[in-house]
Parts: sequence; C-alpha cells; structure tokens
Amino acid sequence: MGHEVKGEAGAGRSLAGTMSLISRFTLLSRVLGLARDQLFAALVGAGQGMYADAFVTAFRIPNLMRDLFAEGALSSAFVPTYAQTLKGEGRAEAQRLASRMMSLVMVVLLAIVALGLVLTTYIVRLLSPGFEAVPGKTDLAVLLTRVMLPFLPLVSLAAVAMGVLNAEERYGPPAIAPATFNLVALAVGAGLWLAGLPPEQVVLGWAIGTLVGGVAQLGIQVPELRRLGWRFRFEWAPADPRIRQILWLMAPATIGLAAVQLNIFIGSSLASHEQGAQFWLQNAFRILYLPIGLFGVAIGTLSATGSALRVATGDIEGLRRSMREALRLLAFLTIPATAGLIVLAQPIVRLLFEHGRYRPADTHATALALMYYSLGLVAYTAVKVLAPAFYSLGSARVPLIGSVTAVATSVTLMYATYAWGGYCVVALGTTAGAFVNVAILLLVYERRIGGLRGQGLARDMASMAAASVLMGICCWAALRGIERLCGVRGFGAQLATGLAPVLLGIAVYLALAKWWRIAEADSVLALLDRRAGRRG
Repeated sequence: MGHEVKGEAGAGRSLAGTMSLISRFTLLSRVLGLARDQLFAALVGAGQGMYADAFVTAFRIPNLMRDLFAEGALSSAFVPTYAQTLKGEGRAEAQRLASRMMSLVMVVLLAIVALGLVLTTYIVRLLSPGFEAVPGKTDLAVLLTRVMLPFLPLVSLAAVAMGVLNAEERYGPPAIAPATFNLVALAVGAGLWLAGLPPEQVVLGWAIGTLVGGVAQLGIQVPELRRLGWRFRFEWAPADPRIRQILWLMAPATIGLAAVQLNIFIGSSLASHEQGAQFWLQNAFRILYLPIGLFGVAIGTLSATGSALRVATGDIEGLRRSMREALRLLAFLTIPATAGLIVLAQPIVRLLFEHGRYRPADTHATALALMYYSLGLVAYTAVKVLAPAFYSLGSARVPLIGSVTAVATSVTLMYATYAWGGYCVVALGTTAGAFVNVAILLLVYERRIGGLRGQGLARDMASMAAASVLMGICCWAALRGIERLCGVRGFGAQLATGLAPVLLGIAVYLALAKWWRIAEADSVLALLDRRAGRRG
C-alpha cells in the first residue's frame, strides 16, 4: 500500500517517530470526522431538530455494540494471542487463527444483528425515552437503526484485520482505515447535498452511506493482508484452544466494556429529555477525539503491540521501560491539550460548528460539555496505554475492575447531580469515571510490574502542568485581545479567535518545556526539525 511501516524491531523507528505516522493517519480520520459532522449539521440542522437527535441515537446503537465486541474486547484479546501464535508457531498458523476468528465473528454477530432487527423499537425506547415527547422521533430512530445494524459485523471484521496488521507491525493500513470510512461518508453527504433532498431523506441516505463506509474500512486493509500471504477461508473451529484463549480474555473485557456502555446508555437516556443535548454532547466529544486519537490511540496502538511482543519473549524490563516512555510522552502531549481545550472551548466550537443552523446558543452548550469532557483527557488516553499491558499479561480482570468501578462512580454522579446540572453532568460523570479507572490501573501496574516510581515521572509531570497553566494564561490573553480587535462573528473572526491562540499556545508550551529541560520537548522538536528538513 505504500503505507507499510515496520515496527521497532523491523526498522528501528523511535516511539515518537512511529507514533507520528499513526498520528498523521489518525489526525486525518479525526479531521474528516469533524468535516463529516459539519456537513451533517448543515444538511439536517442543529440539535434543535428531531433528525439530528434521531440519527445520533440510531448510530449509537451499532456503535455501542461495535465498542463492545469489535474495537474494544475483541481487539484487546486478539492481538496478544495472534502475536504469541506468530512468535511460537509461525505466520501460517497465525493466519489460520485469523480466519477462524473471522468465521466465528461473522456467525455470532449476524445472529446478534438478526435479534437486534426484531427488538429495535424496544432498544430505541430504552436508550432515548425522551423521544416519545416528539411525534415521529422514535419511529425515525427505529428505521435508521435497522438500516445501520449490519455495520456491526462489517466493523468487527475490520477490527480483526486491524489486529492482524498491528501484530505484524504493519501500522499504516489499520491507521488509515477509519479515515477511509469518514471519506466515504463525506462523499455520500456531498451527493445528498447536491441532490437537494429534505432532512428525512438525508438521514436515511446517510445511514446507507454508513454501511458503505463500513465496507470500505474493511476493504482498504485487504491488499496488505494479501501481501502477507493471508487468504480468508471459512473455518468453524470454536474448540481451537487459541480461540478459547481469545474468548477467555474477551469475557472480562466484554463485561468491563459493557459497564462502559451502561455509562453511555444512562447518559444518553438522561440527555434525551433535553432537545438537542445528545447532539451537543456528541459534537463536544468529537472535538475531544482529536487529541484522544492523535495521542491516546497512536501511543496505545504501539503500546499494545509492544506489550504483547515483550511479554511473549519474557522481556519485563523492556515492558517497564516502554511503559514509562509511553506515559511520559502521553502526559507531555495531553496535559497542555487539556489546558488549551478548557480555555479555548468557545472559540474552537464556534470555528468548527457555528455555521448555517448551528446557533450561538448551540455553540455555548457544546463548549460547556467540551470543558467538562476535557478535564478527563489525560485519564482517557492513559487507559488506552495501560489496559493493553494487562491483557498481554493475562490479567484481564484488572481492566474489568477498573471499568466497573469507574462506571459506578460515573453513574452515581450523573444521577445525583442531573437535576441541577442537566446534560453537562453526563460529561462530568464520564470524566470522573475515567480518573477512577486510570487510578486503579496505575496502582495495580506499579504493584505488579513496577518501574514508574522513582524515575522522575511525577516531577516532570508537575513541570508539564506548570508550563500548561502558563500556556493557558497566554492563550486566554491572546483570545481576549483578538476578540476585541476582530469580534466573534464572521468566518475571518472565527478563524482568528479559534486558530491563532492555539498556535501561540503550542509555541509557548514547547518553549517552556525546552527551557525547563523536559526530555520529551527535545524529541518532539527534533521530529519537527526532521520533517521541516525533508520538506525543505
């Protein structure tokens, strides 16, 4: 494909360098996802209309199951098992395992889709009871859900393909696959816009486009799989010990993810009583997904593969070292991102979404949700790095305990405070749960593996936090000055207030980090210098 990237062992790439490649593709996916959401809002209207909320709920149902069965538990359990098979039994046997896993996934998830088609109305009413107050809203959500349910097996097969390629240290195609999905959705949306269809037909066309995007997300990975010599053959072999190992690892992970989905379910159910709240929350988290994808997913992908390979070879010291590096780099990137998102939430949302029917009131509501979500950015991304290490070690119960405890915290907070806080407590509860989760993972990891304390990690994180506070003050001052000079209305003013303080913040943070001799600053600046040199 031209995007093949060998891992640490194959090409000697640094963590920052390989993460940069994955981050570029992930950034592309997130930017395309934002563009997709912007086009959707222009076609259908903002959160005040029934169509946006109905589509959000309909897409959330297969998405909940996707997170549960595909990109979550399945990936976490499959990658280490495939890596162990590849190391111990060779590529041919590992690829046979992939075919058997795909066969099992197809049969099980097609059965789940069939059941979901029968129970769709009940599921929608359970997920969004507030829709009943708006005539036709529930019926529309039911129709859209039924159209998009087949997305689940498609994206699950894509997740297995991603696991194979990541375990083979071919990071390019799996990283670009989500961008392919968003690109297809944008193309479908552009066609709907050119056709001039009414909103009720637009959401139906968009749902069909979602299925086409799922096919593309799987298909983009097939050429690289074939280059590895893999050919799919249907093999029904649930008794295969390696399949049983995957299912055994999936069981606690699925329970843990089910707890996370319960959190999403309850938040969605509460927000359905406020017209537009589900759409505001989705747009806020979409913005947050940029840094999560850039940093958490990229570092987490490398960490998952590296952990599996090091555990397979018994290199525990290497595991300690790579985990320290990953967490340090993660903190260096996400702590300032948190400060920036909190200070600049309003202008960022205004730049990205306040167009067409998205009104200033929608911007304000979305920015509030973004601020509460942003408080948990460090925790969201750290979980993506820590959890795979436990799966590689065969300790899947630890992430399970973390997830269940986090959800209990989140749900309790949401129910206790929703009466006075409204939809914003959904974001705040999610953030609180993320911190509980990462605290449990850190404590158990340090007790069992060690290597985090006494290495200067806490001291450097304090320096990163101080630099981020100073950066935030500079961003706030710059924002106020630009607003007085340019105002806040019009695309030019939105671009100036939404982009200039961000660029200033990056420069200030890197300068402070360099001055305070934070090691990651040298790595990031060296990477930027190399890229600038290549362009020159």
